[in-house]
Amino acid sequence: MIQKIRVWDLPTRLFHWALVACVMGLVITGNIGGEAMAWHFPLGYAVLTLILFRLVWGFIGGYWSRFRNFVVSPGTLVAYLRGARKPEHAVGHNPLGSLSVLALLLIPLAQVTAGLMSDDEIATAGPLVSKVPGAWVSLATFMHTEVIKIVLIVLVLLHVGAVLWYRFRKNQNLVRPMLLGDKELDGEFQSSRDTAGTRLIALVILALCALAVAALLRWAA
Repeated sequence: MIQKIRVWDLPTRLFHWALVACVMGLVITGNIGGEAMAWHFPLGYAVLTLILFRLVWGFIGGYWSRFRNFVVSPGTLVAYLRGARKPEHAVGHNPLGSLSVLALLLIPLAQVTAGLMSDDEIATAGPLVSKVPGAWVSLATFMHTEVIKIVLIVLVLLHVGAVLWYRFRKNQNLVRPMLLGDKELDGEFQSSRDTAGTRLIALVILALCALAVAALLRWAA
């Protein structure tokens, strides 16, 4: 019997689209440079805040947003690639998709961290440049501008490509549930809790993460 299941709670959905917007803004402003860098830094701080929030939300958020419900062992991943499918793989992230999720959390986090310690030696420098050794600054600058940025762009393109592949080859719309939160599925599955109370908790966590980032910047000033 087809049932409507709340898969993605509102905080997870807002996080997803906010991260998309911020990462796009970072890529654009970073490539433009000059006066656009006035936007680049705040966008980077926003990404750091969002990722900190998602790391916390991965433990206490909606059922399908929790790491323990989609991060799998290497053995499970290999079995999935060999064709071992389970009904729950059609609900949240399948084992292969879980790798994409983790990469799209960790790589932007690495990029922002490197950016905090980067210095182009022309007009812009990250807030932590004066707090770390010069060797770290050189390495962070190289990784930020030449390595992690490319990896991040490739990951985003692969993610978009996977969404399109599922849409046109498997007739599965992955965008709609991330917009509206629900999936219509054949079977009984756990729904993610998405109430006014959980949304308030998410807002408090986001505020605390923003305060933590602000405190880091004040310390670096």
